[in-house]
Amino acid sequence: MTEPLDGGPPDGVSPAEAAMWNAFRDGSTFDLSDTDPLQNNPFSPFPWGPERIVRAWVVARLLLNGPEARPGRVAALKLRGLQITGTLKLAGGSIAPYVELNGCRFESELLMPEAHFATLRLISCAVPRIEAARLRTEGDLHLPRCRVEHGIRLTDAQIGTDLLINQIHVRPDRRGRAITADGLSVAQDLQAELIETYGEVSLRGAKVGVSLSLRGSRLRAAGDRRALNAPQLSVERTLYLNGAWVSEATGNQGATPPFGVNAGGLARGSRLQNFECHGGARLDDGRFGDSVDLDGARFVLGPREELSLRRITAPELRFHAERPEEGRVVLNGAKVVTLIDRASSWPGPGGLAMGGFVYENLVPHEEFPLSRRLEWVASATPEYSPEPYERLATVLRNSGEDADAREVLLAKQRRRRETLPLAAKLWGYLQDWTVAYGYRPGRAALWMAVLWAAGTFAFAAVEPEPMKKEEHPVWNPALYALDLLVPVINLGQEGYWRLDGRWQWAAAVLVLLGWILATTVAAGASRLLRRG
Repeated sequence: MTEPLDGGPPDGVSPAEAAMWNAFRDGSTFDLSDTDPLQNNPFSPFPWGPERIVRAWVVARLLLNGPEARPGRVAALKLRGLQITGTLKLAGGSIAPYVELNGCRFESELLMPEAHFATLRLISCAVPRIEAARLRTEGDLHLPRCRVEHGIRLTDAQIGTDLLINQIHVRPDRRGRAITADGLSVAQDLQAELIETYGEVSLRGAKVGVSLSLRGSRLRAAGDRRALNAPQLSVERTLYLNGAWVSEATGNQGATPPFGVNAGGLARGSRLQNFECHGGARLDDGRFGDSVDLDGARFVLGPREELSLRRITAPELRFHAERPEEGRVVLNGAKVVTLIDRASSWPGPGGLAMGGFVYENLVPHEEFPLSRRLEWVASATPEYSPEPYERLATVLRNSGEDADAREVLLAKQRRRRETLPLAAKLWGYLQDWTVAYGYRPGRAALWMAVLWAAGTFAFAAVEPEPMKKEEHPVWNPALYALDLLVPVINLGQEGYWRLDGRWQWAAAVLVLLGWILATTVAAGASRLLRRG
C-alpha cells in the first residue's frame, strides 16, 4: 500500500476514511451523524451502516504518523457520529494533534497505555474498555457522558491540567473494578460529577492539584469490593461528596459545563441529586487542604462495611450525611480543625468509632444539644474510653462553655464507674449523689448548709456538761455543729463538751459526713486543676 506524496490518503481506504484523512489535514470536524436523532445515539442497539465506519488502523496512522496540515491549518482529529472497528492501539505513542471524538462508537477496547497526548476528549462515546495506564497528557483528559462496559484503567496516569469525567457510566472489569486510577496525578481539578459506576472506584495514592468533585455521583460496589477505595488520597483543596443540581436542561440530557453542574440559573424541574455510595468507602490517611464535604451524602453499607476516615487530615470536615442504617463510620486517628456536623447524621451505638479523633472546634449545622452530643460520644465508646470525653470537654472549655465541659467530665466519671468493682462503684455513687464528683461545687455547699442547720437545731435541745469545769467556752450549738462538719479547722467548740447517748452518735455522724464532703470536693478540685 502506498501513500501519495502530496499527503493524501493511502490506497485502499474507504470513502469515509479518505474524507476523514482530509478533514484531519484541515483540522475540521468530520461529521457522519444522521439527520435522525435516534440513529445518532451511540448507546442504542441500532446498527450503523458501513458509510459511518472507519477502521482503527487508519485512525492510528493519522494520530501516530499522520500527514502534515495544509498551509494555514492545524492538523487535528475531530470526529462525530463514527464507528471505529478493530482495536485502536496507541500504546507508547506520542500523539501531538488535538483529539476530540463526539458521539462515536468503538467496536473494541481503546489501548493507550504509556501514550503521550496533548489534549484528548471523548464525549458521549461508547467504549468497551479504556486501557490507559501511565498515560500522560499535556492538557486535559475529558471523558464526559461516555459509557464504558468493562472498566477504565488510569493507573499512574499524569494529567497536565483537568480530568473531566462528568456523567460517565462505567461497568466493572473482570476483577470488579470500574475505575482503576491508583497513583493518578491531576495537576488541576478532577471533575467526576453525576457519574454512575458499577464496581470499585480505586484512587489509592492519587494526587489532585486543586479539587476533587463527586457531586451527585452514584457509586455501587461489585462483588466483595468497596464502592470507593481511596487511601492516601491527596487533594490540595476540597473533596466534594455532596449533591448536584440536575434538570432536563443541565442534567443527564444536556451538555456538561466545563466545571460541572451547579445551582446557578436553575431550570424548571431542577432537583438536587445527592451523592450515593452503595458499598464501603475508604479514605484512610487522606490529606485535604481545605475541606471534606459530605453534605447530604448517602452511604448504604452492609453490616461489615465501613465509611473509613482513619487518620485523615483536613482543616474542615462537613459531616451532614444521611445516617447510615448499617455498617460503621470510623474516624480513628483523624485530625481536623473544625467539625461541622448535625446530630441526625451520626450512626447509633456500635456504628461509630473515633478513638484518637482530634478536632479543635465544633460548629453544629443545626441544633445539637449537649445531651445528644453525649449520646454521640457514648455511641462511639461501647467500651469505656476516657479520651473522647476529654477531647469534647477540652473543645467546649476552649470555646468558653465551661459548664458544658464540666457536664461532659461528669458523664465520663459515670461511665467509668460502671467498670469499677462493687466497693469502688458504691463510693462513686456516693460522690455522685453528694457533690457530683466535685464538678458541681454548689451541691456541696448546699449539703453543708443543710447539715449545719440540722445540727444546730438538734444541739440546741441539749446543754452538755463541759469536759473541764474551769476551762470551757460558752456553749454555742451553731458553732459546735460547724466545728464538727468542717475537718482540720478548729472553731473552739469541739473537745470541750461531753455528749452522751444519741447525741454522741449525732456528733459522730456529722464528723463522718463532713469528711466525706471534704474529700469529694478536694478530689473534684484536684481534677479541675489537672485539666487546667
